[in-house]
Amino acid sequence: MKLIKTTDAVGHVLCHDLTQIIPNQYKGARFRKGHIIEEADIPVLLSMGKENLYVWENDDTKLHENDAAEILCRLCKGENIKRSEVKEGKIELSAEIDGLFRVNKSKLFAINSVDELMIATRKSDTAVFKGDRLAGTRVIPLVIDKEKLKTAEKIAGDTPLMNVLPYKLKTAAIITTGSEVYHGRIEDTFTPILTEKLSLYGIEVVSHQKTDDGIENIKAAIASVKGKADIILCTGGMSVDPDDNTPGAIKASSAEIVTYGAPVLPGAMFLLGYFGDGTPILGLPGCVMYAKATIFDLVMPRICAGVRLTKRDFVEYGEGGLCLGCKECHYPNCGFGK
Repeated sequence: MKLIKTTDAVGHVLCHDLTQIIPNQYKGARFRKGHIIEEADIPVLLSMGKENLYVWENDDTKLHENDAAEILCRLCKGENIKRSEVKEGKIELSAEIDGLFRVNKSKLFAINSVDELMIATRKSDTAVFKGDRLAGTRVIPLVIDKEKLKTAEKIAGDTPLMNVLPYKLKTAAIITTGSEVYHGRIEDTFTPILTEKLSLYGIEVVSHQKTDDGIENIKAAIASVKGKADIILCTGGMSVDPDDNTPGAIKASSAEIVTYGAPVLPGAMFLLGYFGDGTPILGLPGCVMYAKATIFDLVMPRICAGVRLTKRDFVEYGEGGLCLGCKECHYPNCGFGK
């Protein structure tokens, strides 16, 4: 750092906080370390008794924290994301729409492995709403070697690290299986709950059928709604009981099964398949009806955004896939699925 006259300090970077005291009104940092001095600051600084200032010496090999944060922001900011102004070396990113937040985790890890760089994000592949905070970018020191930012640029390449994907699915068909509901012995309490959950993703239920037990009955119900909705959901009959025929019917419907079973509690008996045209079909265990958060809530953001899930995706849900059953549920602000 070097000492210069305050009147010559425009464009220079402060090396330390400067405190202003106005009796009975204010006492605190008027200018923060790292502040780039502007013309309008000079009279204020002089009124504070600052005839001279310590500032950073200009160095073509260094970047100020604000400039570095701008570079990191540019590497991160993809579709449907807006940014804040830079403040004290930090830029925050937030969602412009409701959708699925996605992060290129390998690139994120690589950039965060570069000393003195940091990008903090929320969990990838999770649902976000318009205005939600997504990430923050900054560097650790006040000034940083330009070469470190060049390394980050090489890692990122031409594709932003993060995006918010809009939900693509608009309509749903629900098939309620089970003789007890079909014959009116008990009330169908599953469909209203499912309809409400689907509405969070902008999905309208355009078809609802009740069918008796039996693979052929359920298979026929599935066939009757194919091509009429963007997603098909079968409720009931998902356990290993002899009368629970929903998994067998879905398999017999020509759907390609991704998984029957998931390392998630609640939700172990979940089934996901896809038809040839890409339409997803889900077999939902009873826990989706009575538990606040289940495997259904974990997978739906990706499914609704048109991201095709694989068996590997379900395997990875095992870490963090145990709901702790808190007395007061705070999902999604908890560790479930993360």
